[in-house]
Amino acid sequence: MAGISLLKEYNSDSNASDDDTEIFDSSKNIAELKNKFRIDAAPVVEYKVCDFIDPSANRPCVDPLSRTVNFNPKYEELYAPVAGPENPFKTQQQKADKNMLAGFVESAHINEFHFECQRRTFTSYGYAVDPSLSSTEIVKDKLVSVDSTNESIASVDNKVTVFDKIKEREGDKRKRQKNSDAADIDGFLGPWGGYVGEQRVMKPSEEEQEELEEILAKRQKRGKVTEDKAMEEKSILHIKDAYDYQGRSFLNVPQDVGVNLKSDEPPEKCFIPKKLLHTWSGHSKGISAIKWFPKSAHLLLSCGMDCRVKLWEVYNERRCIRTYLGHKQAVRDICFNNAGTQFLSAGYDRDVKLWDTETGKCLGQFSNKKIPYCVKFNPDEDKQHLFVAGTSDKNSLLGHKFK
Repeated sequence: MAGISLLKEYNSDSNASDDDTEIFDSSKNIAELKNKFRIDAAPVVEYKVCDFIDPSANRPCVDPLSRTVNFNPKYEELYAPVAGPENPFKTQQQKADKNMLAGFVESAHINEFHFECQRRTFTSYGYAVDPSLSSTEIVKDKLVSVDSTNESIASVDNKVTVFDKIKEREGDKRKRQKNSDAADIDGFLGPWGGYVGEQRVMKPSEEEQEELEEILAKRQKRGKVTEDKAMEEKSILHIKDAYDYQGRSFLNVPQDVGVNLKSDEPPEKCFIPKKLLHTWSGHSKGISAIKWFPKSAHLLLSCGMDCRVKLWEVYNERRCIRTYLGHKQAVRDICFNNAGTQFLSAGYDRDVKLWDTETGKCLGQFSNKKIPYCVKFNPDEDKQHLFVAGTSDKNSLLGHKFK
């Protein structure tokens, strides 16, 4: 009896466990169904820009318009497709890749001769070979033309370039006058015969002749040089005692200045000037040149832009002795002769004038229609009648002889 009771209990325990498992399985299925049909308003979506970029790398995207990169991207990241919202208003041409404002430009190797050939052909004839096509393809109907309606241009037979030699038509050649009969002495032409209908002497019509006369009259009027009247040379003496009681003029070397000016040897003591001693004022415009009197230097000759040359005292009262007037324009350069009795003045009026220092008389006027920039006497004592002037033609010197 005891064994039968045990078997009953065993059987009852196994049935209870089976029922429990069935109940557990049904609850699990119900939970799965609930999760399957549940609506999630904010699901978890894995962010992935494209197949080339790993989202786990946690790197920022590269802006295609930026000129600087703050990190070291990989090649796949740098050349990945552009990501972002698409503009629905852009055309297909605007959506294409661009590396400049007008489109996409890339370097290509083109033979210079073929490029110039097609460019000049397009300029001359209005058509050229389409550069986007391969040279192995058929050329017919593959031309870029200004006039798309002209079918004869696109044909193979009529396609020419500027480097193709075109046969000249007979009508294009000019016909010559022929007479090869050597017996005809007066009418023989030979190879020197002219062209038929050739006019070797052309005479302008009446209207053209009037226009030519007007043009020539304007040119003559424009090129006509008016000769100005020569200016009268004169001088003004500013001192009353031009001669002393012994009849000596201001050109004589003074002996009452405390220095022997006639000596060829320098004084025993020479000092560099440390202060301004005197200022001569008399020119109304700028001074272009200053010359000392030869050897003694007791007189000073100056010329300026006021068309005047002035002679000054260096010692005693330091007066203005004489003013020389004779140039119409500014005086550029001056030069004494070895004795100081005469001097030359060169002005922008294209004249070189010779003056007597004491009397102020103009002894001569010299010109070669060029502006003299500098003038010098010959340094030799026996050639004081010669001088040389450098003129505005840069490479020539003008020499004059006078008595």
